[in-house]
Amino acid sequence: MNFIIAGAGIGGLATALALRQQNHGVQVVEAATELREIGAGVVLGANAMQALDRLGVHDAVRAAGFPITRISLLDRHGRILNDIDTTPFTRRIGYENLAIHRADLQRILLANLPPGIVQLGKSLERFEEKDNHVTTYFTDGSHLKGQALIGADGIRSRVRQQLLPASRARYAGYTCWRGVIEAQSLGLPAGRSTETWGGNGRFGVVPLGNGQVYWFACINSAQAQNPHYRAFRLTDLQRHFADYHPPIPELLALTTDEQVIWGDIIDLKPLKRFHFGRVLLLGDAAHATTPNMGQGAGQAVEDAAVLASCLAQAKGIESAFQAFDHQRRPRTTRIVNQSWQLGKVAQMEQPWLVSLRNAVMRRVPASVNNRQMEFLYKTDI
Repeated sequence: MNFIIAGAGIGGLATALALRQQNHGVQVVEAATELREIGAGVVLGANAMQALDRLGVHDAVRAAGFPITRISLLDRHGRILNDIDTTPFTRRIGYENLAIHRADLQRILLANLPPGIVQLGKSLERFEEKDNHVTTYFTDGSHLKGQALIGADGIRSRVRQQLLPASRARYAGYTCWRGVIEAQSLGLPAGRSTETWGGNGRFGVVPLGNGQVYWFACINSAQAQNPHYRAFRLTDLQRHFADYHPPIPELLALTTDEQVIWGDIIDLKPLKRFHFGRVLLLGDAAHATTPNMGQGAGQAVEDAAVLASCLAQAKGIESAFQAFDHQRRPRTTRIVNQSWQLGKVAQMEQPWLVSLRNAVMRRVPASVNNRQMEFLYKTDI
């Protein structure tokens, strides 16, 4: 079968790889004129690593990343609120949690596709389904015809906009700065990812290996695209997080303004369907989530592996798309909703609520952590 995939991000490239493995024809169209992944670090859970194994790129991704074996939640003074050693669980299922730079993940996926699969500078204008085909029309006047269209074109998907005009990105109420820096001099513990929940912001630290560290900082903002925070520079972040525990001030001291990426945190309110005849939404176009559970990229990779499985088992494209919807929508909806709620808890500011939250987090039993890992990391791909 011949597929058109809109979008050459993580989801689009992973899907192209999955479909090529089944000898389907694939054409990926991307609006950008160059492939340059915007972002910093990303954590791929064991579930995503399992999906990447199905796509045949696990070893290459593993070699470019760094295993995360411990996830620690801290208060602003560095005291532990919750601490999880993931090793016993991930060892049992046979896959690790991995931190990797987004650009490295995209590069590996692209390198495993034949030349000519991805067309750049192809901005989708509209599409139409007719006579068991989908024709896509682009702003440059060209068009492509395939047996199906897969919308993997991100949270502001043009494919979704035509299908569901009322569906829009949802602002989470907080904004975020990210950076990847060289921090070998700090001697941070290998394999330990931390997130600090203060009363006026949140700060995460993820080691990427080779002395590199990915950090992120989130601050509440009642207004999306707030000019005040748009104007923030590194010195402003340093003042804001000055009384947070080490190594947060030290990481910011090692960062330059040029290394910082800023943007609001947004997601997509869960959709009631992903498939529309011979058109399918996946990745952020279907179920964009806030980054609070480290599952954004991972769920896009899962989508690719599940879609390949559905196509292999179903009798036709539309029945495969329907099976994909049936399998994926409940899981992604739960992740989107849980991540949204977790972000609200993490961003609490009222002192009494912060104290109550911290006390509750210190008393979360190991069984609850284990059930959450079972849900996130153990899949039936």
